Amino acid sequence: MASMLLSRHVSQAMQQNSRLLVPCISVRLQPNKKNVDFEFEAPLMKTEVPGPRSRELIKQLNGIQNADAVHFFCNYEESRGNYLVDVDGNRMLDLYSQISSIPIGYNHPALIKILQQPQNLSTFINRPALGILPPENFTEKLEQSLLSVGPKGMSQIMTMSCGSCSNENAFKLIFMWYRNKERGNSRITKEELESCMVNQFPGCPDYSILSFMGGFHGRTMGCLATTHSKAIHKLDIPSFDWPIAPFPRLKYPLENFVRENQDEEARCLEEVEDLIVKYRKKKKTVAGIVVEPIQSEGGDNHASDDFFRKLRTIARKHGCAFLVDEVQTGGGATGKFWAHEHWGMDDPADVVSFSKKMMTGGFYHKEELRPDAPYRIFNTWLGDPSKTLLLAEVLNVIKREDLLSNAVQAGKVLLDGLLDFQSRYPHLVSRARGRGTFCSFDTPNDAARTKLIATARNKGVVLGGSGDRSIRFRPTLVFKEHHAHLFLNIFNDILADFK
Repeated sequence: MASMLLSRHVSQAMQQNSRLLVPCISVRLQPNKKNVDFEFEAPLMKTEVPGPRSRELIKQLNGIQNADAVHFFCNYEESRGNYLVDVDGNRMLDLYSQISSIPIGYNHPALIKILQQPQNLSTFINRPALGILPPENFTEKLEQSLLSVGPKGMSQIMTMSCGSCSNENAFKLIFMWYRNKERGNSRITKEELESCMVNQFPGCPDYSILSFMGGFHGRTMGCLATTHSKAIHKLDIPSFDWPIAPFPRLKYPLENFVRENQDEEARCLEEVEDLIVKYRKKKKTVAGIVVEPIQSEGGDNHASDDFFRKLRTIARKHGCAFLVDEVQTGGGATGKFWAHEHWGMDDPADVVSFSKKMMTGGFYHKEELRPDAPYRIFNTWLGDPSKTLLLAEVLNVIKREDLLSNAVQAGKVLLDGLLDFQSRYPHLVSRARGRGTFCSFDTPNDAARTKLIATARNKGVVLGGSGDRSIRFRPTLVFKEHHAHLFLNIFNDILADFK
């Protein structure tokens, strides 16, 4: 059975890439075609990665900033679709897509066309301070882009520049909302106004946000209090005493551990309630709960839909705002536009943050959380109108090419292949899991994970890690079934030869 499945990967990859091993490129810019065929046909490697040119550029950059995290330097002008080209001419199938942030591939013709239209030039040249001087068509463009895909019950939106500032300001929104609830019809007092200027109560109430171990919500000061994925993010930075609940650690395969996983989720939910009560007694009231539909940076940790439905109920019971962080999961990779749609709820959240595949950052929220005065949620840019212009076209492509269905189909091929690897290489691949193309598996340890990622890169495949030993897949929405077969073909050889 395993050999038959591998043969199918090879034959299907070859059928859809009939010149798989031919080192020529096929760049056919045809924006009117439904299928994205403006990319290369296969990886092509010329040097190891990073190559000599990348190493020289890394050395130069290291002279002016710490560049130790840089993998290699890229040639974005030559990159196409699902293929990323580096400065040494290596062409790689990219299943990481800039940490899950490229929605429809590199240099998509539809987006190039947007930049070429004269009427759009002003939007790209003149970046306004949106909070005070927005362009005439800003509301219209929001309606065409972000508001057209808003989550259920979300009529309000604030745009931001990145995921961290999206969550940071969402926390502020929640605290303002909670204080207004407590204040009721009372007016803001002189004592509140004066005490907040010196960081004291009552102007600065001692509220908290409950988060989960393994969660990642950004690297700004407030967000770091809710980020618990890697110590390097938090080391040496002062933080808040905010509650941290355990996130379910499910056993796989799920069908073999139904009772154990139900007990694990029940344990975590019980701890959430206990922490809310404990922190209320400590006078550090939990004003909000923040959670990812799939913990991404922390190791691609999943929980059942029922877990999130019950968590939502707990938030409502205790009067906490419920913030769903869709920075990495939003935009279609799980097979639904928002990952929380899988929960099947009419009232899934009070606030939903986003960024990455959405081209811009920001958060949706219910009207009851709307700030009651100007400048309460504010910064100079508040996002960028050029990004909403691009997002509107991204959404057109997603709809026109039925890319949500594509994520389901390509994701099934990818996950089936990972499960096959798990059965044939159990010493290297375990806990294969995923929704849509948002897939991952565990390696034996960090050293093996690092070596597998480096080997794959030198074979022409870009992958990413998450948690302490997981490899995650974050391809674009134009990642097709034949791309999945191509990857599985390459990675099978890596696993077979792995020492």
